Amino acid sequence: MKTFQLRPVLYFVLLSYALAWLLALPLWLGGGLHSRLFLPIAALTMCMPALAAAIVSKATAPQEKLVHSLGLTPWKPVGRTLRYCLFAILAAICMAVASLLAGAAFGVYQFDLQHYSGLAEVLKIQLAGHPDLQAKLPSLPVLAGLQVLLMLAAAPLNAIPALGEEIGWRGWLLPKLMPLGTLPALLISGVIWALWHAPLVLLGYNYGSAPGWLALACMSAMCVVVGAVLAWTRLRSGSVWPAALGHGAFNATAGMYLLLGAAGQKIDTTQATALGWTGWIFPALLAIVLFHFFPKKNGQTQNV
Repeated sequence: MKTFQLRPVLYFVLLSYALAWLLALPLWLGGGLHSRLFLPIAALTMCMPALAAAIVSKATAPQEKLVHSLGLTPWKPVGRTLRYCLFAILAAICMAVASLLAGAAFGVYQFDLQHYSGLAEVLKIQLAGHPDLQAKLPSLPVLAGLQVLLMLAAAPLNAIPALGEEIGWRGWLLPKLMPLGTLPALLISGVIWALWHAPLVLLGYNYGSAPGWLALACMSAMCVVVGAVLAWTRLRSGSVWPAALGHGAFNATAGMYLLLGAAGQKIDTTQATALGWTGWIFPALLAIVLFHFFPKKNGQTQNV
């Protein structure tokens, strides 16, 4: 086990945060989340943890191969890596579904699997002024199923920008924190990941109706529990790729609550969806089961 080195971690955190705030500055100066620059800025920001990790790695440990220090290897055995990639995708889907089921059980989310009124409302807004196109669409249940399948198919595509984050958080940072112990590493890496989102969260992203302090607290809790599941795939496989695919799938299923929910309901994301407290229950339990019954084996990862 390597000894914990504080200085590289501090350099990485400061650099990744500084880059995130610098890119978000145009949004703060005008337009906010409604700016036409929001999507390109958000996509570019996701690459910054990888850039920060690469810079700090080369500056503090130039003797290490970059692909190793960033968690981009090992690939082999290929079968094992692919199994963890598949597990990460399925776990992300289960987290999204479980968050809605828990929300319904606690009364903070309402399904409508009979009329799909939420989906109908979304289509009405998106297809306003195109009645001919709307008439040609299949039934709402079929559309909902197709949309869910498209979300799953989008997971590998979403893994491309997610890889920019995962190289930083799970690829580079997590192994650097592991000398502190597994639980501290999971907690610290999750909170660092969450607070990195502050430039957008404080503008209202994800938690639009919540005060800033509550939004960041909820984001921290969500990132800790979801990050723990992603971290397990990193530690078990020795590679960042499963975590990137899981992250991509998690992002791809973010809109599932609109497809399956009732129209007109006011959703408080501090309570409902994967962002809210009902959405933290399943990933927290899953992480506990994974780390208790399937802990990282000695020598399983070459970077930890």
